[in-house]
Amino acid sequence: MTSPAAAPEIDLAFRLEPGASGDGASPESLADPAVAETLWSGHLGAWLAQLRPELPAPLHAAGYSLGLELTDDATIAELNEAWRQHSGPTDVLAFAAQEEAPPAPAGAEPDWLELGDIVISLDTAQRQAEAAGHDLREELLFLASHGLLHLLGWDHPDDDSLEAMLARQTALLAASPS
Repeated sequence: MTSPAAAPEIDLAFRLEPGASGDGASPESLADPAVAETLWSGHLGAWLAQLRPELPAPLHAAGYSLGLELTDDATIAELNEAWRQHSGPTDVLAFAAQEEAPPAPAGAEPDWLELGDIVISLDTAQRQAEAAGHDLREELLFLASHGLLHLLGWDHPDDDSLEAMLARQTALLAASPS
């Protein structure tokens, strides 16, 4: 039996936008940004450790730097319009840094790798959680895992790739720390 891979170091820039409340139903862990940052770093590190064997060599690093912002519908709608030319809010946006980064030299693994930013609308997440019959925490984990996969190059231009991505998210969440 092989032991699980050690989680990489995570340099997380966590931000809960003032006024982003998820209709007042935010998990208690969001009330204290330091606690939230520690919890999210744990989830992201565990997911990256689980994903490491399938990542292409340029995405292997001892540590990863990324941003996670929880915002409201108005802010994510502005980002959605500016970056995707889609009107209205969405649940999660991912802005990958590695799409334009030069590859690491052959055989060299960088100490730190910037992945990019994940932005989640608490308002939309709350509505989706209620519609799905689960809590906001579960929805936020689902959306953050989806955003992380996008930062790592996953995409879903068709139903088959979406199904594969959703299956990978399910596996990540099943192995997620409590």
